Amino acid sequence: MSELQAAAKRAVGEYVASMISTGMTLGIGTGSTAAMAIEALGARIREEGLQVKGVATSFAAERLARQHGVALTTLDESPNLDLAFDGADEVDPAFILIKGRGAAQTREKIVASCAEQFVVLVDESKMVDQLGHRMPLPVEVVPMAVSPIMQVLRSLGGKPEIRMGKMKDGPVVSDQGMWVLDAHFDGIQDPDHVNDVLLKTPGVVDHGLFINLATQVLVGRSDGGVDVLGKS
Repeated sequence: MSELQAAAKRAVGEYVASMISTGMTLGIGTGSTAAMAIEALGARIREEGLQVKGVATSFAAERLARQHGVALTTLDESPNLDLAFDGADEVDPAFILIKGRGAAQTREKIVASCAEQFVVLVDESKMVDQLGHRMPLPVEVVPMAVSPIMQVLRSLGGKPEIRMGKMKDGPVVSDQGMWVLDAHFDGIQDPDHVNDVLLKTPGVVDHGLFINLATQVLVGRSDGGVDVLGKS
């Protein structure tokens, strides 16, 4: 991560932390940008006595939240969240996202769907005209269904591959114990169609297309400013 990119991520993390009020129940995202927000939220808890609780979207986010003094809860205890924040790999003009480079997209989508506000935190490089040109679409799958699901992804125009571990032999394993396929597209022409087909495919747990979930996008600039984009 470059210093300019880190500054942009820090800016949106601090901005979303400033949106949070005492008494809120939060969805806590996963990844480097969400980590900046967790750090800024922890500073407000220590310095201002802010009282909040959050539902973490991954084991990593849970550990980081605890480290920064954020009280944790579960969707069993708190099924309705005031605000969720998370990063994204790509954001198109309709606020459709690709997420899941951290293999947490299933939990992230569950948490985002439970939130009154879902605030997406990105730097300028994540804004795209069309999804799928830069980043692959992650698809979380039951391991025994890998081959038929790869066939479905090819029929949709994707080039799927099993995501392999970098510091271990074998595939990446999600927090749910599943595998992740990364489908490379030359642009996703119809995200709704891809979404519908995948969710009807046996063995697909979920995927990284987030449709009609984001309510606001905070775009961090390299100069430390933040552009606030909201649905009209």
